[in-house]
Amino acid sequence: MNQLTSFVDEVATESHLRVEADLGDGFVRLRTEEAERRQAAHDIRTNEDMVLELLRNSRDAHARNIFLAFSKSEDERTVIVIDDGDGIPERLHERIFEPRVTSKLDSVHMDKWGIHGRGMALFAVKTNAEEARVCCSVPGKGCSLYARTRSDQVQERKDQSTFPSFLLKEQGKVSIKGPRNILRTACEFALEHKDTISLYVGSPSQIAATLYEIGCGTISAVERAFGESLQESLVTKKLAFCCDCQEFADTAAQLGLSMSERSARRIMDGEVKPVPEIKELITLVDQRQKTQSNQAKTRGRKSPSAIRFASDDLSHFKDRVEHAFVDLADAYYLDPHPHIVVQNRGDALHISIPLVPDPEN
Repeated sequence: MNQLTSFVDEVATESHLRVEADLGDGFVRLRTEEAERRQAAHDIRTNEDMVLELLRNSRDAHARNIFLAFSKSEDERTVIVIDDGDGIPERLHERIFEPRVTSKLDSVHMDKWGIHGRGMALFAVKTNAEEARVCCSVPGKGCSLYARTRSDQVQERKDQSTFPSFLLKEQGKVSIKGPRNILRTACEFALEHKDTISLYVGSPSQIAATLYEIGCGTISAVERAFGESLQESLVTKKLAFCCDCQEFADTAAQLGLSMSERSARRIMDGEVKPVPEIKELITLVDQRQKTQSNQAKTRGRKSPSAIRFASDDLSHFKDRVEHAFVDLADAYYLDPHPHIVVQNRGDALHISIPLVPDPEN
């Protein structure tokens, strides 16, 4: 704590010596010496690093609700972070990706990942990504940031579907286990800010459905019909003002959540379920572990050993799953022959089915 206090005292004086250019609206470009003084120990080397930097960026913009959408198509990873934070003036949408540009001249954030506020995070995202841009932002009403990377340029964990497990230790500390994938990164961030930030994580369609439900739940029908225009509304509530599936798809695309009108219709009809706040998923996992333990103690015996499948049985099971998936894929215009993975892990059977659009449609 003393180190942070000394650091803030050092950077909070003689601001004219720390700034190379005043960009207006609270944004500045730091001098090289100042940016180096704020050098963080955490740099972008993986997609998980990029996600963390984008989440920290939303936090530092005073966001209370953050929506993280991520997807992968062949060798490209797409990440969209939408928040209800301070927003960015349109004239600065390009400049925020330049080195040493920040809105945090007299404020820095020290967290478990190091110091944040040197004006290099978004520059690092832009440098490592094939594409990085502000999709939509309204000063004082939120922002949507989009980044797309290639797997041969920016690495990530191969297992992106496994949700981490949580073990409550002494003094309320939580131990997290599992691959250090994007889901785990999101969980660690959510736990670190559990009292101040609500984080929602899912696919672009799931996040769009979540934004729509939350918006509709907080805006009356009269306000939706006669209230703010899409341009004036909070970024996180724009989808709630849409009247039809075409307008919904167009607005979602403006947020970086590209989708077809058919997908938009399914969301508006309630067929695509919104995701819960990720803290709720963490709690559910912990409660499930406690419940299983208590049930075993009540029965007065140990929990039964996990069932193990022979490789031939797993292969046969996989064939049955592939056969059953064909009809479902046809109904939802998905590739009927994806690379399905069936694994026997601990006391559960894990089935991974990539949801890839059918190339023939």
